[in-house]
Amino acid sequence: MKRAAWYLVAGAVAGFAGVIGLHSRGAPAVPPAAAGSGGSGGTQASPAGPSQAAGQPSRSSPAAAGGPAHSATGATEHFGYGEIAVSVTVSGNRITNVTVPVLQTLDPTSQRLSDQAIPMLRSQVLAADGAHIDGVSGATFTSQAYENSVQAALDKLNIK
Repeated sequence: MKRAAWYLVAGAVAGFAGVIGLHSRGAPAVPPAAAGSGGSGGTQASPAGPSQAAGQPSRSSPAAAGGPAHSATGATEHFGYGEIAVSVTVSGNRITNVTVPVLQTLDPTSQRLSDQAIPMLRSQVLAADGAHIDGVSGATFTSQAYENSVQAALDKLNIK
C-alpha cells in the first residue's frame, strides 16, 4: 500500500510538470501588455518588436531584400463580436512586424478572447510570412477578420 501512494504522488508530480512544460513553450512571444491587452474594449495599439521567420521562401516585391521598411494598415474588418484592423510592416520581401491599431469589441468576454488570440495570430503571420494562417480554435471569427485585414495590408504593399 505504501508503494501505491508513492506512485500516485510521483505520477501527479510528473503530470503537473508536463502540463507546465507544455504551457510555457506555447506562451506568446509578446507580453500581454504589448499585445493590446486591457479590459476597456476600446481601440488598442499593439506595439511589438520586429521578428522574422527563418527559412521561409521569398516572395516577389517591389522592394529588394533588406530594403527600407514599409507599413500599411488593412481594412477595418467587422466580425461577429466587434471590429479589427491589422497593420503590417515589411522590409524588402519579409514581414517584420504585425500590430493591431484598431480593436473594438462588443463585450468583455470578446475582449478577453481577442487578447488571447491576437498574439497567436501574430505569431502565425510572422511564421507563415503571409496571410495564409490556420487561425485560433475558439476564435474563428476573430481569426478570419485578422487574416482578411492582413491580406488587405499586404495588397496595399503589393506583396503577393
